[in-house]
Amino acid sequence: MTDTRRTPPPTTAVHRQRPFTRDAGRWEKERSRALRTGHVRDHRCSLVCEPVLVHERTPWGWLAWTVPGDGTLPEVPHQVGVLTPAATRTQRLALRWLTRRPAQYAALDTVPVCLRFSAAAVAFVSLLAGLFAMGHGVPVGVALPAMLLAPLLAEHLPVLLDARAREHVRSIEGDAACRYLQRLASLHTYLVQAAADSDRYELRRSAEIGQHLLWDVAGLLQSQDTRSASAQLIDRERLMVQLADQVAQTLERTHTEARSGTENQPRGHEGPLGPYPPGFEPAARPARRREPGTSPLKGYRPMTHDQPHDDVHTTDVYLLFAHEPYYLGDGSQEINTVVVAAASLLHPQVRQPDGAQIHNRLTQGRKPGEIIPLATLTHELGGGAEWPTVGDWETVTTDLVQLVRAGGCDALSLGLPEIARALIISGPHNHVRAFDAAANQFITYGPEERAAVLAEVDMFLTGLVAEQHLWPGDGLVPPLFQQA
Repeated sequence: MTDTRRTPPPTTAVHRQRPFTRDAGRWEKERSRALRTGHVRDHRCSLVCEPVLVHERTPWGWLAWTVPGDGTLPEVPHQVGVLTPAATRTQRLALRWLTRRPAQYAALDTVPVCLRFSAAAVAFVSLLAGLFAMGHGVPVGVALPAMLLAPLLAEHLPVLLDARAREHVRSIEGDAACRYLQRLASLHTYLVQAAADSDRYELRRSAEIGQHLLWDVAGLLQSQDTRSASAQLIDRERLMVQLADQVAQTLERTHTEARSGTENQPRGHEGPLGPYPPGFEPAARPARRREPGTSPLKGYRPMTHDQPHDDVHTTDVYLLFAHEPYYLGDGSQEINTVVVAAASLLHPQVRQPDGAQIHNRLTQGRKPGEIIPLATLTHELGGGAEWPTVGDWETVTTDLVQLVRAGGCDALSLGLPEIARALIISGPHNHVRAFDAAANQFITYGPEERAAVLAEVDMFLTGLVAEQHLWPGDGLVPPLFQQA
């Protein structure tokens, strides 16, 4: 018996970004200019070729494309530049400076050097201006240095400005690095376009976070290759995909609410764990009065007189613990938490006697049907200090996950969202802090939110055991309290 909470896959498709996707005619103009004035890339190109680059400016940086000689569109940019996050107007001007058209050079037959056309023009103008100035009484000692200095500045000043402008951008080259950054840039472009078409703060904040991620990835690719930085790149790509997914859901929800006129009405088919599984209808739960001395936190019990004694064992309880995620079916259903009957700890495929000893401690002084998170048991064992005297919980829980996946026992398998899972693996009095991009602030989750998560898990479990109890498996070893 396995009920799987589905973690929705990203709803935003990643499209390969081609040159000037929002202005198709622009590419033909730039291609025609390149054919007239520069070198295009074809089968005769070598590694030392410097083909002309067509720069496509974007809100986050630029894409520099080569022009294939066969007339096709390039698939991977030759260079990708990322502008610093929260760029000022001056820094954006630096981006425009770096993506200007390349300077044209004039070769001198008598001297083995090339001179910029702009420097040659400045030299000619300065010569005329100097002669005119000297003709009107300006001392030669003043006019001559100015005449010589002007073309030198025109030749070398752009190099200095380039170096200064590059302090505000990170640019990378290379097929593998550009291909990877192009994929992330496609996602970020979606975020930027969504923010530009809406006045919602959460969309603008998502675009800001996406810019920071692009900036970080460009920094990694400047110092490392994609193979050596793969772990860090995967982490940032996962965050970018999550941002794109959140934005897609926000836009879809906004459009749906705008059509139905229910923008300000609460959505009742969600709980602290997120949307309910397909086909699951939550039953109306009768309101129960809190008994004196009990805690609203499921799985944590203050030691009061109305609780069962510690020497009384209640076998009808459940163990809840998180584990390394695995995926079912087509890979879109993530499983990261499981609830099993306490008796599954007695299974012969679980490490013994550790499983039996944990079962003995888990069932002491509990109420029938109680769900005890592993983190709560750790809290009761002196914050984990007493685990060595009880058993190896890491091996036991690993064996339980393998047992569940092999069908050796029944379980309630869950794909909890990140916050809910963090609350489950925290102690009953701990707090979890998370950054809310929409509100631009940290939110603290504590015992009340943890109790809500456990209450919803209890609701799912109640629906399952109402039809059939969780089967703990066959060939169980006797509990320690029965052996005594």
